Amino acid sequence: MNVITDHLGEFGDGLLLTVELTLLALAGALATGTAVAAMRVSPVRVLRAAGMAYVEVLQNIPLLVWLVIAVFGLPEIGVIAGLFTTSAVVIALYQGAYTAEAIRSGINAVPAGQGEAARALGLTFVQSLRLVVLPQALRTVVQPLGNIAIMTLMNTALAAAVGVVELTAAANRVNLAEAQPIWIFVTAGLAYMALSAVFGLVTGGLERKLAILR
Repeated sequence: MNVITDHLGEFGDGLLLTVELTLLALAGALATGTAVAAMRVSPVRVLRAAGMAYVEVLQNIPLLVWLVIAVFGLPEIGVIAGLFTTSAVVIALYQGAYTAEAIRSGINAVPAGQGEAARALGLTFVQSLRLVVLPQALRTVVQPLGNIAIMTLMNTALAAAVGVVELTAAANRVNLAEAQPIWIFVTAGLAYMALSAVFGLVTGGLERKLAILR
């Protein structure tokens, strides 16, 4: 256990970076997913096709590939950003595809009469979606969004492959110095488990609070 206590600083810094990366990516994923979901249910065919293409392309190429392309490819065309920023944006865009599908399923779960009533009152498609449909849709997909949050947390570990010193990378650095992989990576795994439990508790609380009685 000395190996853990001797390197608490490195573990702490890595854990903090993991939390920051996760929260930023989640915020971006929610914004991106909401926009793409709106495109997926739009009456405009071009927007529906663009939304579907976004989801298919992002979901069918591994996140690690996107990270490598962004980190090493973007500077080739003059787009330069820090490793943390690039990773946060890429993870957000990637998770946004999954978020979009979760939100779209929530939109489809809202009775069609809700949208029809909104349009009968003179609301445009965007207004009815923003004021009537989306608030109800988001309440029905709290649990799927919570699962995506945990998935996002786990996916931040891939940022270690492109040089971001988050929890997994910090654990690997400590292991290179101490050569005690069992203690080191079990500790990292327990930290991920604890963060996942927090997301699960928050999701459960929100789901109970926002539950729609039918």
